[in-house]
Amino acid sequence: MVVLGFKLCSEERTASELVHDAVRAEEAGFGFAAISDHFHPWLDTQGESSFVWAVLGAIAARTERLRVGTAVTCPIQRFHPALVAQAAATVAELFAGRFFLGLGSGENLNEHIVGERWPSAEQRREMLLEAVSIIRELFGGDLVSREGRFFTVDRARLYSLPDELPPIYLAAAGREAAVAAGEEGDGMFGTAPDPELLETFASNGGGDKPRVGELTVCFAESREAAADTVRSAWPLPAIPGELSSELPLPRHFEQAAQMVRPGDLSEIPMGPDAEPYLEAIAKYERAGYDHVTVHQVGRDQDGFLAFAVRSLIPQLRAA
Repeated sequence: MVVLGFKLCSEERTASELVHDAVRAEEAGFGFAAISDHFHPWLDTQGESSFVWAVLGAIAARTERLRVGTAVTCPIQRFHPALVAQAAATVAELFAGRFFLGLGSGENLNEHIVGERWPSAEQRREMLLEAVSIIRELFGGDLVSREGRFFTVDRARLYSLPDELPPIYLAAAGREAAVAAGEEGDGMFGTAPDPELLETFASNGGGDKPRVGELTVCFAESREAAADTVRSAWPLPAIPGELSSELPLPRHFEQAAQMVRPGDLSEIPMGPDAEPYLEAIAKYERAGYDHVTVHQVGRDQDGFLAFAVRSLIPQLRAA
């Protein structure tokens, strides 16, 4: 059976609310949680974007069983990979075996803040792989010095290491990224039920490594109310092409969202009935995912978690 996860959306929730949501997700019976790592929200109306590494420390202190990981951190510009390695090692020690490190090549929305040129997609993939190599070497606990193509590490050593190092999952939206995730990652993140993507990952070293999909949903007392929430708070799935990785500011996403029509978001499971959610989760499972993170759009996280306890999780287990 697919393992059901809960998305902790840093762009829509305060730091305190994210901790509350993680505690409630553990109580509800979710198998894991994935937390986004942003500097900016996608839209100004979302209104939040806390520092994820501080939030993770608080979640570690308030939970006992829930596995939690970043979905995903970009270690190529805003954060040097050596700092990501130190942050991940510290958080992994706090979670005592319950933390995983999700990495990806990032979005201009968050990375341009340091004033560097935003690299091409191909170069970002190359930078990510070099960053992963540095993080793994630092996880070994030795003194590390490197002069790489993109990053320099000068006599760095991690002194605070956990008993159990966190696995590294790599985000993949296309073939090249899926190959890299299979070859260099301990698992893969994806956002679409694309069987070819999963087959590429598996045939390039992915094998039986974890495959984590993300599913956007919106629980509400009616489908109409849920649709209104999605259109105003999360039109992002319908923004086309490469805009999600290239636009630099929330207002640009708001401008792009003006092109979204109501029908463009119709595939998102919405409303009070479990069946559309179960069908969507099954689609991810058939594509090859063994973990599915459910992202509830909007403010009503408690309502969704109550719905998950009384309906979604029991029906998923029964199925």
